[in-house]
Amino acid sequence: MEKNDIKDLGEFGLIKHLTKDIPLVNKSTLKGVGDDCAVLKFDDDKEVLVTTDLLLEGVHFDLTYVPLKHLGYKSAMVNLSDVYAMGGMPKQITVSIGLSQRFTVDDMEEFYAGLRLACEAHGVDIVGGDTTSSLTGLMISITCIGEVERGKAIYRSGAKPTDLVCVSGNLGAAYLGLQLLEREKEIFYSQKPDANGQQPTDFQPDFAGREYLLERQLKPEARRDIILKLREAGIQPTAMMDISDGLSSELLHICEESQCGCRVYEEHIPLDYQTASQAEDFNMNVTTCALNGGEDYELLFTVPLADKEKIEQMEDVKMIGYITSAEDGKVLITRDGAQFDIKAQGWNPLKE
Repeated sequence: MEKNDIKDLGEFGLIKHLTKDIPLVNKSTLKGVGDDCAVLKFDDDKEVLVTTDLLLEGVHFDLTYVPLKHLGYKSAMVNLSDVYAMGGMPKQITVSIGLSQRFTVDDMEEFYAGLRLACEAHGVDIVGGDTTSSLTGLMISITCIGEVERGKAIYRSGAKPTDLVCVSGNLGAAYLGLQLLEREKEIFYSQKPDANGQQPTDFQPDFAGREYLLERQLKPEARRDIILKLREAGIQPTAMMDISDGLSSELLHICEESQCGCRVYEEHIPLDYQTASQAEDFNMNVTTCALNGGEDYELLFTVPLADKEKIEQMEDVKMIGYITSAEDGKVLITRDGAQFDIKAQGWNPLKE
């Protein structure tokens, strides 16, 4: 019998394949697999949000250039971001770690220093977890528990034609930061080893003028501030996701779950100057980086057309297009007016 290859399904395809027939049997389970968080209800005022992320050395991070303190900080932020993407507030996390014998107590103290820094900044408690040995390097699994007012959870499935498509911050910087780190890693390992076979210790990477790109890759910030601004403005997004795998992939998730299409304008996609400059240095298309790079952890959301003026007055939020009917497709309008179908070319950890 022919076996299906996991890489052909991709991460989200595999999840959907494995969970499509799982029934929900508890009244307290409002939403299971298929969004940024599961949604649980235990009382009449609040709904509980639960999300889990697994990070593996060699797949999600490279300790050649990722300091353990930064890794701890980022590990927390990627989970907090999922809760904010549901319109909620994170409250607790549990932390499970698998580590090999090459790690010391000092190493883990560094990791936890970053983890605690992120949690303190967002008012989140570390309430438990697990630790075990690993034969393949460092493994990190964090579960985050949050809450949202009853009926106020923001799903991927609520977008409607004429809704505005909005993003926070700017896109593509984290991806260019990763490319910089990978370039300097290659240069480092290309240096001639010394007599003992060791790489030279006086190597200095060249990151001058690109500090923002490194920060976006190594120390991302979950956008709690945007959720608070939306609440203050009285805006309830109709759909929302955080941009972890790339704008193109996240747009298609919202369109698929909402059974709609979209039109997005290249000229409105927000970019930082360093991002555009570094893309040019690498001879890359900056729009491709912004669409497919991932790890920005900005918020992608849709709002009713009636909220247009409120969105225009909101700092660090940009309207990039609008939702259409499903038959109109998912389209990118380039700066010269050409139209292209948006493809899911964001990061897929299950590809070779």
